[in-house]
Amino acid sequence: MLLRMDGCARQHSQTQIMATNKMKMGLVFVLMFLVTPAQQAPLPYSSILNLSFKNMDFAMDLYRKISTYHDKNIIFSPLSISTSFAALSMASDGSTYEEILKGLKLENLEQADHPDLIPKLFQMLNGNISQNGTTKLDQGMSLFVDQKFRMEKTFEEQMKSYFLADIKSVDFEDTNASVSLINEYIKHKTRGKVTKMLSAIDPITELMMINTFYFQGGWKMPFNPNYTYNAPFYVDNYNIPQVPMMIKEDKFETMEDTRLGARVLKLPYLEGVAMLILLPNKGVDYSTIDDEITAKRMLGWIKKLQKTKLEINIPKFKMEESYALHEILPDMGFTNLFSGSANLTKLSKDQGLKVSEVLHKAVVDVDEVGTTAAAATTIGIIPYSLPRTFIVNRPFFFFIYHEETKSLLFMGRVIDPTKN
Repeated sequence: MLLRMDGCARQHSQTQIMATNKMKMGLVFVLMFLVTPAQQAPLPYSSILNLSFKNMDFAMDLYRKISTYHDKNIIFSPLSISTSFAALSMASDGSTYEEILKGLKLENLEQADHPDLIPKLFQMLNGNISQNGTTKLDQGMSLFVDQKFRMEKTFEEQMKSYFLADIKSVDFEDTNASVSLINEYIKHKTRGKVTKMLSAIDPITELMMINTFYFQGGWKMPFNPNYTYNAPFYVDNYNIPQVPMMIKEDKFETMEDTRLGARVLKLPYLEGVAMLILLPNKGVDYSTIDDEITAKRMLGWIKKLQKTKLEINIPKFKMEESYALHEILPDMGFTNLFSGSANLTKLSKDQGLKVSEVLHKAVVDVDEVGTTAAAATTIGIIPYSLPRTFIVNRPFFFFIYHEETKSLLFMGRVIDPTKN
């Protein structure tokens, strides 16, 4: 995600997606602050679960806003966005601070006698999520600070303490060197998934806040690529492309939301992370489901999952999506940040700081195997019966979440799996 000030338009090169036999996600969240003349203007575990719920609620609202702009594929990381704005809240004060918390739906978590409660909760949440053994969930925060910029010491210490931020000094007037340095940093943090994120930097840039989130997980029950076959995917009545369809028969957790008119399937990764697929029933328009997806509803799906023998058919897909969130966030209450009245005095006493751009980019690559191959042989004697089927051959939603904390890492919708 790239967040900028002053609304200066810049072009970015396309993110290159490595063609590997793995399920991978890489995401970059970047906040850029440009200084302009002023006239241009110890905690209970239940609190972590509450934070995850609030983040999920924010994610569903953001999804609905994004979905009103187009009928295309969607992919974004709610956790990366929430974490970045939580860090930004420490730089803000007054009404700017209040609107960030309200926009993130975190105002009820704030406690006057614990001013650092929210960053502490994010610290605990991210620490819990990162402890996943072979599943890689690496989130990083960094500040690229112009060598002439006077950043408040307290803010710097908080960023290091709560978000383990790297603080790097840079001369933004040397734009070529700055672009090269930051692109290499992002490439390294996302294991090569996001390259050449920036093509140019405004020389009056004072600070860039960068949040990277890299996820790489292998299926707990990988698909056999030899069984992958081409099948029709019904985007609509007139658009029916052929897609590579993965197939597997096993016991999976599933449930049916009869009121919503959809079925839910859980696909677990190797350790502590899972994907939920929400598939509208035949004849149910996916757009009618948008307004019904809530944090409470998703937690209800998870509670009601039951294991059953299934033959599942899931399309392979790759997605890369970018969003100009500064065009969307004002409709969610984030207005002060983008105006000349923005109060970022906890970041710096320098005048004229405001946020002009918030760009978010996420990439996902889903296929048969995952990070590592896994095999197991179980011999049992049971009555033979034909399995029920779960065939994902029409637009669907997906949610990748941390099972212990119920934290939503990625969410999206696939309208056409052939469109990258």
